[in-house]
Amino acid sequence: MMRDLYDHMKTRYRLGDLTEQRANLAFVDVAQDELRALLVELRDVHGFTHLVLLTAVDWIEEGRFQLTYMVNNRTANLTLGLRVYLDRKSPVGNTIHDLWPTAATYQRELREMFGISFPGSPRVDEEFILEGWTDMPPYRRDFDTLAYSQQTYAERGGRETHDPRDHMQKKLYPEGRP
Repeated sequence: MMRDLYDHMKTRYRLGDLTEQRANLAFVDVAQDELRALLVELRDVHGFTHLVLLTAVDWIEEGRFQLTYMVNNRTANLTLGLRVYLDRKSPVGNTIHDLWPTAATYQRELREMFGISFPGSPRVDEEFILEGWTDMPPYRRDFDTLAYSQQTYAERGGRETHDPRDHMQKKLYPEGRP
């Protein structure tokens, strides 16, 4: 079923190879300028009415971000992930909040955590999770969490930790094992 859909869509859009994870889950690369038209067709013609998620991956070595739009056809029990690549230096994605209103929330998160812009998306430039954040977006792979923590928070002593097995043996058998 997924292969048939892919073969049909390949005649209309510039698609990369289909990667089938299982019979009802597949991924395909899509040209950014064709994403919206493909999403509309998948939703309105092929029954992919549910936006499961919108997420990003920072491919720092390649100088790009990967956006993955996962859509689901509940009737046919099919999930398709559409992957779009953005230039890491000035990442701008296309908003789809008008197709799926829940996308606005995903887009706000991706703006704040990765620095990916979605012009026209509602409230995309408002603080969302990181109130008062002024540093580099923290999900970028070149964000140094250790350095940030050392600069931001005072050093304090840690807790004593125990190996669970040894700890429980001492608690259960304080005199040693019988």
